[in-house]
Amino acid sequence: MSSRRDKVVSVQDLTLRFGERTLWEDLSFELDSGEFLAVLGPNGTGKTSLLRILLGILKPNSGRVEVQGRPPKCCAAIGYIPQQRIFDRDLSLRARDLVRLGLDGHKWGVSTLSRARQERIDLALAEVGASDYAEAGIGRLSGGEQQRLRVAQALVSDPAVLLADEPLLSLDLSYQRVITELLDARRRQHGTPILFVTHDINPILPLVDRVLYLAPGRWAIGTADEVLTTETLSSLYETEVDVLRVRGRVVVVGTPEDHNVHHVHEHH
Repeated sequence: MSSRRDKVVSVQDLTLRFGERTLWEDLSFELDSGEFLAVLGPNGTGKTSLLRILLGILKPNSGRVEVQGRPPKCCAAIGYIPQQRIFDRDLSLRARDLVRLGLDGHKWGVSTLSRARQERIDLALAEVGASDYAEAGIGRLSGGEQQRLRVAQALVSDPAVLLADEPLLSLDLSYQRVITELLDARRRQHGTPILFVTHDINPILPLVDRVLYLAPGRWAIGTADEVLTTETLSSLYETEVDVLRVRGRVVVVGTPEDHNVHHVHEHH
């Protein structure tokens, strides 16, 4: 990738509250072309809400978000990979129909599929290695195969940015590798930046440029080596948090939440 990057996403002074509770305030960052940003933090700190703001379907209490210099909307400029949910086994939707929703899922009624749009769907299926089961009912496919299709659905509109919400949940290690390699190839070949929400940075750490860590009422952003430290996390939680290196892994312990363990590979 070129050393000179272009700003694709700009988040300025975002504040989000639910009732009396402030999830975060004055949250600011930019996402450059080809950049991979991991969003970490315990449940209830607004990780998915941040994605909803970037999609333009949730309004923050204050602040501004721009994608390619314009306010975000649910449109083709943003690719979205939702949390994994297994489809009903008897669902009649074909694999290619699911991918097609990335082109016209926001429109009412049935639109005619032009040759050019059909080619875009075929290309997206090929890009994720799903051409062989393009005509299969999605309910009969494995969870990993279904997740490949969700990636294709996010890519078919040639998005300016990719937002991924825990896309590796429920996948075995081999399919976790497949999905991360697909996303990495996309950002390297097309310069598409990725904002990747996860509870476990292990599978993606070699790809990550920066980490945004959301803690209750606070946040920190920087490289993994800057953010995932005893000092930074203890400051975020206002309590003693230990970051330990054990057998080539970093284990974070001592956060006050129930889901309080994050494992990360040690940098080499």
